[in-house]
Amino acid sequence: MLSPVAKALWGHYKRHPLQIVLVWFGLTLGIALLVGVLGVNQQARESYRDGEQLFSNPFPYRIRHVQPSLKVPQGFYIQLRRVGFDQCVPLDQLRVVTQDGRDVEIVGVDPISLYSMFKQDPTVSGSTQMQMLSLMQPPYPVLVGEQLANYMNLVDGQHLTLENGKQIGPLKVVPQERISGPRMLADLALLRSLQPGSGLTGILCGDLSVDEQRRLLGQLPMALKLEKQEVAGLEPLTNAFHLNLFAMGMLAFVVGLFIFYQAMSLSFSQRQPLVGLMRQAGVSSFQLAGVLIMELLAWIVLGLIGGNILGLMLAERLLPSVAETLNDLYGANISLAVEWHWEWGVASLLIAIIGSLLACGWPLLRLIKTPPARLATHMSLVRFSGREFALQALFACLFLGAALAVYQLPHGQEEGFVLIACILIASALVMPFLLLQLFNLLGRVVKSARLRWFFSDAGASLSYRGVASMAFMLALASNIGMETMVGSFRTTTETWLDQRLAADIYVRPSINMAPRMSNWLEKQDDVEQVWWQWSKTLATQSGKLQVVSIGGTGDEKQAMAIKVSMPEYWQKLHHGRAILASESLALKQGWKPGDVVDLPPPMNKKWTIAGIYYDYGNPYGQIVLSQKRWQAIWPHKGQVALAIHLADGVDTMAMMQKLGETFRLSPERVRNNNELMHQAMRVFDRTFIVTATLGKLTLFVAVCGLFFATLAGEISRQRQFALLRCMGMTGRELALLGGGQLFLIGLMTALMALPLGLVLAQLLIDVVLKYSFGWTMPVEYFPVDYFVSLGSALAVLLAAGAWPVWRLVKRSAILSLRDSF
Repeated sequence: MLSPVAKALWGHYKRHPLQIVLVWFGLTLGIALLVGVLGVNQQARESYRDGEQLFSNPFPYRIRHVQPSLKVPQGFYIQLRRVGFDQCVPLDQLRVVTQDGRDVEIVGVDPISLYSMFKQDPTVSGSTQMQMLSLMQPPYPVLVGEQLANYMNLVDGQHLTLENGKQIGPLKVVPQERISGPRMLADLALLRSLQPGSGLTGILCGDLSVDEQRRLLGQLPMALKLEKQEVAGLEPLTNAFHLNLFAMGMLAFVVGLFIFYQAMSLSFSQRQPLVGLMRQAGVSSFQLAGVLIMELLAWIVLGLIGGNILGLMLAERLLPSVAETLNDLYGANISLAVEWHWEWGVASLLIAIIGSLLACGWPLLRLIKTPPARLATHMSLVRFSGREFALQALFACLFLGAALAVYQLPHGQEEGFVLIACILIASALVMPFLLLQLFNLLGRVVKSARLRWFFSDAGASLSYRGVASMAFMLALASNIGMETMVGSFRTTTETWLDQRLAADIYVRPSINMAPRMSNWLEKQDDVEQVWWQWSKTLATQSGKLQVVSIGGTGDEKQAMAIKVSMPEYWQKLHHGRAILASESLALKQGWKPGDVVDLPPPMNKKWTIAGIYYDYGNPYGQIVLSQKRWQAIWPHKGQVALAIHLADGVDTMAMMQKLGETFRLSPERVRNNNELMHQAMRVFDRTFIVTATLGKLTLFVAVCGLFFATLAGEISRQRQFALLRCMGMTGRELALLGGGQLFLIGLMTALMALPLGLVLAQLLIDVVLKYSFGWTMPVEYFPVDYFVSLGSALAVLLAAGAWPVWRLVKRSAILSLRDSF
């Protein structure tokens, strides 16, 4: 008996093949976006554990200068080789810009050192050793991994043209297992030809025993330090970044789940008359449930297979952008090779089963438990929908209550995401109820009989349009929220950089050179003033603390972006025992202006917080104290920087060249304002490119889901349209009927999504961003972007509704009526 039941129920998809696409589409793309994010996060965390890698060999230790912008003397590396540290290799890094404006980081290595090291390693193949030696032989190739080459559309043998017109290459594309990360590999000599200078970015070392570490520390000069790259150092810094990615992936999955729910609910509803007849013919509820559960399991399996395959492909496309971002922000080298992990499959399986039960449990139970006589009538779906929407509105009130309760709790990143989830779910659940009440009200208020029928029919159509509209609203709101948050952040960061980067040239001289350089600059007619800034990093129980100094001029006061302060904070800073604290540090420690705090030695106790300033460029906490206090605590010690202000009309590049020639400065020690600003905004744009991509993908999933759901729903109403046409309605009137209802539903949905998106942006900024990174900012609005997003989504919606009507009008009314039955 089971086989005829299954054939009868599953034959529905033979009559409605478009619903196969709709059901598979929602679940598969939702799982794909979630698996893609899981893959990116896991690959990043595995790379943290591996540390730096060259030709697949991990180098967990790095020697670098205590001041990140300065280099390790090359002579120190030679000294290490002489005392027997053969597991250490030199490393230099150079970021260049290609002709098409893309940033590329080139890593320079010493092929001889790597060859001698790998020659002792039996796991390194001979071809790899020869490829490594080829770096120092004409035509001096540049090695690039397969994944990075695919991402940048590079081919083997191609030359890379840089922004200044120079060409490097030929490029040699090598298997990903040899070179990992968003970097290219070349001989050190090539980097020297691109940017003359000396010194190394760092020295990488393989495994070191305890005795070797002790010997190495004894060799280190005061300005250098040995650090171990491991998950304990990088993962805490990047937790907020990965959590935000995961939240975007879950939001995309929820949108896909709404589409899946819409498709399954429509499928169950359209089979109501068939199920009613089968029940009256003697088929038991148990048999029906078994067949429908088997169908649901089949969809879950298909969704899992397709979702994991597409998710792996998505992770491969997203990972280069994530790797560039994490490299810029935290110096992490993320491998670009993505392999499927069984943990993703288990996680996606559990989430898919739970989500499918939530999505299909009630429609399935309703279909089985409803009396057969009621199932046989076509109007039962409309009656069910009204009660369901009212029940959804009741649940929405519960979620709003939960949101209010969470808002009263101490705020944090996790609480922020819970708050946003409650508000989004509540808004989605209540939306069909509000639309239904609005259409019912308009159907009673208007006097025209046609308009009454128009609004009443629009309310009835929510039985299959309502859930798709919920997904549409969620995707629109999240997209508007992300656009607003990222746009506000970018505008605020640009304004902050304009304020903080007040000088024309920034120089990082050595401590011995700084006084001579300052005296020389003050004698130049082209120089108006020179600011000194000392900096030092202290270790505290809660992490690193950066201490910087500031002078007492009015221009330096204007360059500080103060958020909140005590009265006369500037005088207190320079004449009292007071400091300024960065916003992120003050938030983390709970500091307010006027508080008296204790700081680590040698600063010691009882420092007054004179003010709190905005700081969007520092992953650690930072405090500012006066030059006078600095010299009292660290007389002529620390890392020094000079900010040079030039007179109006002076050529910045000419002054930089003159300064470099006079004091023989390497290029990395001298930077101009425009270069710093441009680089900072490039890093910013790369930081949010992944979030923007996921937001667009989520909207794409929702719009496509709405398109297919609308298309399937409108085709299912073909009988109604055919009857109306036989009764005398013209094709134009039918188009106005279907298109008008869809436009009205889409417009109401968009009008609800817009304020919800702005509320979401406010919560992202005030709760999530604040407690993830310690940053706050004003909200900026972008009406043109909102209009484009809403307008394009409505256009897709109308296109979906127009196609079935156009198809119906092109055929005769009798044929359309016959086909609909």
